Amino acid sequence: MRSKIFDDAEIERLRREAIPSSNESAMAGDAAPHATDQHPHVEAAMDLPVAVDSNEDEIVSHELEQMRSLLKEAILETRSTPLENRPRLPRIPISKRNRAVVRALNPRLVTYLEASRDLCKTDSILFGAAVAVCRIIGAKLPIAGRATTQSSAIPAWRKRIEDRIAKARALIGRLTSFRSGNIRPRIVRTVRMAFAGTNISLSQPDTTQKLTERIDDLKQKIAAWRKRIRRFTERSRRFNQNCLFQSDQKRLYKSLERPKV
Repeated sequence: MRSKIFDDAEIERLRREAIPSSNESAMAGDAAPHATDQHPHVEAAMDLPVAVDSNEDEIVSHELEQMRSLLKEAILETRSTPLENRPRLPRIPISKRNRAVVRALNPRLVTYLEASRDLCKTDSILFGAAVAVCRIIGAKLPIAGRATTQSSAIPAWRKRIEDRIAKARALIGRLTSFRSGNIRPRIVRTVRMAFAGTNISLSQPDTTQKLTERIDDLKQKIAAWRKRIRRFTERSRRFNQNCLFQSDQKRLYKSLERPKV
């Protein structure tokens, strides 16, 4: 499906399938009123496929004209927005409607790309086109200027590793307790779960040795996980110091003079 090349007739058919007929639009209008509290760009974009006209060619031309105006507005808006304040684009689902919108906007980019003379302007044009597509199909965009607010949050992979370390430490504690002679049902159940899938049985004479090996294996895993977190922390610290050195050297030197807590 993705490798198929569509001709003009196929593209025109996809556009007409994405636009409801006049009868369906009238019935939809009688059934429920349209929401009026949306973003102006999203509201204009959501009104595109419900235009009512007796001539479908006029409907398509009217829709393309609104797409062209939204594209121009998005490109001009992106040019005046700093790179660090650009919103994060959402993931757009694959559908006939979305494919038709992208195909309709591709020829309109030629005029802007031909006038571009550097990569920065080209990148701004392509990003503006992506923003226009999101507005046309009604995808939600985050507010500009909040793209970097979550940069200091703990990464998800680090949270997963910290959870693994906590579970491994709890398991080490119960294995050590069982090795010391604690045979409460909860402890025994945990030990059996730790050796599940192996040929090790708690009635074997070398159970103590197996417990020691299991505890040592868990300790090695914890050490490897903690080392990974330390590498990430050191890399982040060096990166932040380099950025601070380029922006405010005085502030960097003051931070280095502070005693470590």
